[in-house]
Amino acid sequence: MKKNSSLLIGLIIVIVAVAGGYAIFHKSNKTTGTSSTKSSVAPVNNAVFTTKNNSSIGQYLVAANGMALYTYGGDSSGASNVSGSLLSSWPAYQDTGSTTNLPAGVSTIKRTDNGQTQYTYNGMPLYFFTSDSAGQVTGDGVSNFSVAKPAATSSTKATTTAPSSSSTQPATSSSGNGY
Repeated sequence: MKKNSSLLIGLIIVIVAVAGGYAIFHKSNKTTGTSSTKSSVAPVNNAVFTTKNNSSIGQYLVAANGMALYTYGGDSSGASNVSGSLLSSWPAYQDTGSTTNLPAGVSTIKRTDNGQTQYTYNGMPLYFFTSDSAGQVTGDGVSNFSVAKPAATSSTKATTTAPSSSSTQPATSSSGNGY
């Protein structure tokens, strides 16, 4: 009886090892929770952000912390117009490290409210939405904010707008919430 138990345990270990190896090394073409349509936008993966797919909105930009990034319709290229209570719900994506050797299309601006450095993509300042959790995109279309999307890889090359040294509409507060 003891020999049969040992044989059964050994067989179970082999099955678990084979199944685990298959799960780790198997590359599936199936995508979960993503759109099945092909996009003309190349995935982005750099130190500032990556792209994710969502079945209803397509590709969008995500910060390294897993949070979706947004742009504000009231901003202009190279200048943030988000301030006060709006900034508390939509904190700026602020750079806390080096701003050298940024990827194409990524730049920074200096916020006039607190002097901190905020990331931009193709000149447009980037924000988080405090009601989101990592992996969520609930702020698209809320308060004139839109989920940030990568630029198409065809036709024209992305341009980066240098930050302006003076802004006519200063932002007035910072959330300080670590986004």
